[in-house]
Amino acid sequence: MSLEPEVTSAEAPISVSRAPRRREWVQTLVEAWALRRTKVGFVIFVILLMIALFGRFVAPYTPTEFVGRPFSDPSAAYWLGTDFLGRDVLTRVLHGGLSVFVLGISATVIGTVFGVSLGLVAGYARRAVDEAIMRVLDVVLAFPSVVLAMLFVSILGPRLWLIVLMVGVSHMPRIARVTRAATVEVVARDFVRAAAAVGVPRRKILLYEVLPNISSPLLVEFGLRLTYSIIMIAALSFIGFGMQPPAADWGLMINENRIAIITQPWVLLAPVLMIGALTISANLMADGLSRALVGIDRDTAQA
Repeated sequence: MSLEPEVTSAEAPISVSRAPRRREWVQTLVEAWALRRTKVGFVIFVILLMIALFGRFVAPYTPTEFVGRPFSDPSAAYWLGTDFLGRDVLTRVLHGGLSVFVLGISATVIGTVFGVSLGLVAGYARRAVDEAIMRVLDVVLAFPSVVLAMLFVSILGPRLWLIVLMVGVSHMPRIARVTRAATVEVVARDFVRAAAAVGVPRRKILLYEVLPNISSPLLVEFGLRLTYSIIMIAALSFIGFGMQPPAADWGLMINENRIAIITQPWVLLAPVLMIGALTISANLMADGLSRALVGIDRDTAQA
């Protein structure tokens, strides 16, 4: 009977401390949204997402249809001219964004899930487990991301699942490092020790006590990794290891029409601007989250 009050008193601080800490990531989002850069980045991102999702429904032609002579000047028939095969550039731009979004977001999610999982385990277990996980991730980190992706794609072929997996794996070590550093700081707090003392399983401690308290830096890291995913996937398509012809893809369009960069620059300008705007929007949102996380411009909320 003497044990019952002790369990109750130990559980009380857990339930009390959990609620406010779980709202930290919500507070970070609210403070980030108050910043102008976050709103601008979000608006640009949503506009590009709408183009990627619904642009194909308003495109004047099909993406593989030959509508004129190669590298024709812009006209009423084709507003952005034609590419090296005589296909409508505007149509291919409207069709080419979906692959960038799907592949970029998928790779970022994969890298985040595996990186966070490994970082949580390493930061909580410490000692030999921590050392083993981090040394393996250091080996992965030692390989340049693009070179690592090119190596496996050249061996197994340009398969979309492989591209997503390789880009995700390249993000995993960096996300795991951020997660581990945040986890080490959180597991030293009293509410985590109290949960362990009353016999809460490690899995529940990591999911319900630790993860909610490190969600804010992970949101920032997700935004940064999304930026790198977009750039890397577009780069792989540009060098011929990503999307393959005749697919409509912004990175592939740059590669296909690069010979006309001097004579018909508008053929390249449209996909370049799309990729640039998407990268900038992701950067602005990630920067807004990072500023909210550390409290920069918290009073002014104007930057």
